[in-house]
Order: sequence, then structure tokens, then C-alpha cells
Amino acid sequence: MDSPIRVAIIIGSTREGRFGPTVARWFAEQAAQRSDMVVDVIDLAEMDLPAAYPRQFGPEVQAYLARLDEADAFVVVTPEYNHSFPAALKQAIDLGKREWQAKPVAFVSYGGMSGGLRAVEHLRQVFAELHAVTMRDTVSFHNYRQQFEPSGAPVNVAGTAAAAKIMLDQLAWWARALHDARAERPYAA
Repeated sequence: MDSPIRVAIIIGSTREGRFGPTVARWFAEQAAQRSDMVVDVIDLAEMDLPAAYPRQFGPEVQAYLARLDEADAFVVVTPEYNHSFPAALKQAIDLGKREWQAKPVAFVSYGGMSGGLRAVEHLRQVFAELHAVTMRDTVSFHNYRQQFEPSGAPVNVAGTAAAAKIMLDQLAWWARALHDARAERPYAA
């Protein structure tokens, strides 16, 4: 794989007044600084995905699945709601199947004291069932409102950039390894 890795960054919260776009914007800037990555931000609040799982997928779902299919890797930006991840994110994940298989998934989480890490642990189980590979290292923001300036920049610029770099390096390695493996031998789930 010689071309840049296509990374889909999924904003998992759809609530009014959500903080997800702030976190995702910062993270997308971190990824876009790399010459080995091309970023596609998928904001679930801007998608017209059905609340109930449809028998047949309409054009909105087909367009969403095409974006997932084109991605070599994923980064899920998730808050923690009631010790887990948002329902809209679960529905968006469940709409795909083959699109997730044998691809790496990394997490950027935010929340209160736990920084969204309980949501991430639940997501790991979901993605394992979809035959995706989750990254061990995450980027998490504990007490997130105190971790960002009003401008949307993190308070700890160096620390958050270092955490993002570690995770993105791992994501790039796995994206290339899994891409090459899928090219050599199609994945069968």
C-alpha cells in the first residue's frame, strides 16, 4: 500500500449541545498533519440514518456504507453516556458489516471522571464481533470541559498531541498490514 491511508473519523454523538465536534475537529487536525493519511469526517448528526434498522437500505444508508467501505481505518470519537456509548453510534455501527471487517478501529473518548473509557470498552466488544481490530492505545479526555480552551484547542497541547501521535502510528501500521493481508487473501468472516 503506497497511497495514503483513508481514515474515517466518526463523531458518535448526535445530541443537541454535544461536545463531539470540538474533539473530532482537534483530532482530525492531528491526523491531517500526516502525509500518510487522508481524513473523512463522518458526523452522525448530519447523516440521515434511520433510527430503526430497515429491511432495505435507502440511498442515505448506501452512501454512508460506501464511505465506510472506502476507509482503510476508523477513529470513533465517542462520549460516555450512562457508562456506555450513544445509541445513534450503535445503530450506525450495526448498519455495516463487511465494511468493518479486517480493518483497524481506534478511539478518542471524552467524559467525566472516566474520560469515556467505559464507552470504549463496550465498543471493543462490538467491533470484535464485526471482525475489526481495535487499537490498544486511546486518546481520552477526563472532565473534558476543563481540558479544552474556549477556542477548541486542548489545554495540554503537547500531551494530547503526543497521545494522538502514538495512536495514529499504531493505526497506520495496522491499516497497512491489514490492507496488504486483504489484498493477498480476501477476508472471510
